[in-house]
Amino acid sequence: MEGKIEGRIYKFGDNVNSDIIIAGRYLIHIEAEELARHAFEMLGEGFPAKLREYDILVAGRNFGCGSAREQASTAIQGLGIKAVVAASFARTFYRNAINDGLTIVECPELYAVVKEGDRISIALASGRITHAGREYAFPQMPESVRRILELGGLANYLKATLPPAR
Repeated sequence: MEGKIEGRIYKFGDNVNSDIIIAGRYLIHIEAEELARHAFEMLGEGFPAKLREYDILVAGRNFGCGSAREQASTAIQGLGIKAVVAASFARTFYRNAINDGLTIVECPELYAVVKEGDRISIALASGRITHAGREYAFPQMPESVRRILELGGLANYLKATLPPAR
């Protein structure tokens, strides 16, 4: 995970359901690339390929609601998405994303001012998003969460911090 994440955004609305992110019939896969081939596909043919043109997803309220599927954040990462910024997240998706190493940020003020294709910059350490010369604050992540993201997820964090098994 980078200290600063920058890129073009794709903008979604409210209540993006985890079933829309990745349909249940693909949950037999765990590989990010395979899941990404089918991510958001129910939104239209070619939609997964379209999202590969963007770096960051921005959404309204309740992103990731619906089924508690861990593969939703993996599918998003497989698309090459570096972060998701939303007005709010479904709690299970929020925790799954952190465990998976997907950077997620709650910033309700940003949603109203961005449009698809805009560029933003996210500074995790300072809790600031920059868009069109303005800054928007978001709650800073605890150091432990930033470290989990930096190491690529909870499994990698545990491998790096726990003593080896005897």
